[in-house]
Amino acid sequence: MRYFKYIVIGFILGMTLYKSEAVSWFRIYEMFHFQSFHMFGIIFTAVGLGIIGEQLIKRLHLRNIKGQELHVPPKAPTYKRYIFGGMIFGMGWAMAGICPGPMFILLGAGYTVLAVFLASAMLGTFVYGLLRNKLPH
Repeated sequence: MRYFKYIVIGFILGMTLYKSEAVSWFRIYEMFHFQSFHMFGIIFTAVGLGIIGEQLIKRLHLRNIKGQELHVPPKAPTYKRYIFGGMIFGMGWAMAGICPGPMFILLGAGYTVLAVFLASAMLGTFVYGLLRNKLPH
């Protein structure tokens, strides 16, 4: 019962993404072929709202429910890992036609074939965890 509010928020997010067609394979295909602004509009809106939220947290010195000031630590300026990580993520997204978040949404919507992609994503995450110490960061 302690995590009920997070489950409710997850359901609302899932329904919103499903109804806005953000989890549609066709919409993702259109995005990667630069045929439609639909997905780019959703992504740019999310990035813009994230920037605004981050600035509000910093400028208003917002606090969490425990009264502690929110602090986002700066990221290390090692751009190579972000570029290569983004490329690997993007290639996987393009080949599968599905982003990790929508996998759960589509699985919940009854597209059981997504269980294969979800299992592959989990396996990839597990292998990364095993190899993490050997990879350049």
